[in-house]
Amino acid sequence: MLIWRTSFFLRVPLLGLLISLLALLAACSSAPKTPQLSERQFYEEAQSAIDANNMTLAIDRLQGLESRYPFGRYASQAKLDLIYCHYRALDYEASAATAERFINTHPDHPQLDYAYYMKGLASYSVDRGLLERFIPSDFSERDMGPARESFEDFNRLINRFPNSVYAADARQRMIYLRNLLAAYELRAASFYMRRGAFVAAANRGRYVVENFDTSPSVADALVIMAEAYT
Repeated sequence: MLIWRTSFFLRVPLLGLLISLLALLAACSSAPKTPQLSERQFYEEAQSAIDANNMTLAIDRLQGLESRYPFGRYASQAKLDLIYCHYRALDYEASAATAERFINTHPDHPQLDYAYYMKGLASYSVDRGLLERFIPSDFSERDMGPARESFEDFNRLINRFPNSVYAADARQRMIYLRNLLAAYELRAASFYMRRGAFVAAANRGRYVVENFDTSPSVADALVIMAEAYT
């Protein structure tokens, strides 16, 4: 009887493991699967989904194309479309990351300027929440990391591709970003002045004058510098 009980308890964990494996297999079999499609079918279904504003389906088809036909005819275009689809789906981090990968892996691609442009757009939008798209806020009070990255992305675009169709818009966005970054530095300088940290305030003011000389913040930066040095 003791032997039977021992063997029974030894079998219980195995029985539980078997049940767990069967449940896992059932879950896997019921999970949605990307269909078996040709490269062209993947791409055409993705384009149809984009036209229908169904970015979830478009992303699924483009990622399926990428994974199954990584060196195919539509592979590089699928990556560019993914940048756009992630952006349209408001997944700015994925859009920026996809653009960054494209830039690194396709340095000579004829549409590289588009990747730089979209990365600039996505980088600045990456930390903007849904609420802020409808409620105005003073962005000079925010973390300027994404704005700096966006500025650099647009700057690389116009330096490498000055005649790009995206260059003019990038320049306009850079003006806005430059003013935004200058306002942020000026706010920091004012903060240091209130705290009596005059050297830090002067350094911030000088940074505005030297790096954002066309910004409206320059006049106030000069005032802060003069006050800090007196």
